[in-house]
Amino acid sequence: MAGVNKTVFVTVGSTKFDKFTEVLVTPGVLKVLKSRGYTRLKIQYGNGSFIPPDCSLEGVQISSYRFKESLQQDMSSADLILSHAGAGTCLEALGLGKKLVVVVNEDLHDNHQVELAQKFAELGYLLYCTCGTLFKTLQKMDLNSLNDYVPGNPQLFADFLTKTMISDSEI
Repeated sequence: MAGVNKTVFVTVGSTKFDKFTEVLVTPGVLKVLKSRGYTRLKIQYGNGSFIPPDCSLEGVQISSYRFKESLQQDMSSADLILSHAGAGTCLEALGLGKKLVVVVNEDLHDNHQVELAQKFAELGYLLYCTCGTLFKTLQKMDLNSLNDYVPGNPQLFADFLTKTMISDSEI
């Protein structure tokens, strides 16, 4: 076993992504999480119709909620984050130094989430899959192969603007 009493935090943001939350509580997914040492699964299910049960299944303690004012505490305390492919959520999780598996919602039209997930995966920052491949992704995932994400430094841009503005005003 890869460790004990580890927590998985799941977020769908403000969307409705029932297919994702439903697959999380299937015996196969719960068994693979348990086999990797994850014993707690906390699910933020957003505007979904499916409400995951608050109970213990397959040795994994499940708790869920619709919304909180901030997800930062849940993200910070998680050992692994499973998320929809929203840009803000991905950047927040990676900025906290968390291991991240993104589940793309294939039902969205003009799905920019796929492009974001693919690019971050190419850079080695996260793993991504669909609801249909989540089980296999969790089975095969090697979280140690992921690169650390280094957030950009907004001060560099501010310094550039300041330097440019001063140079332009001297002309």
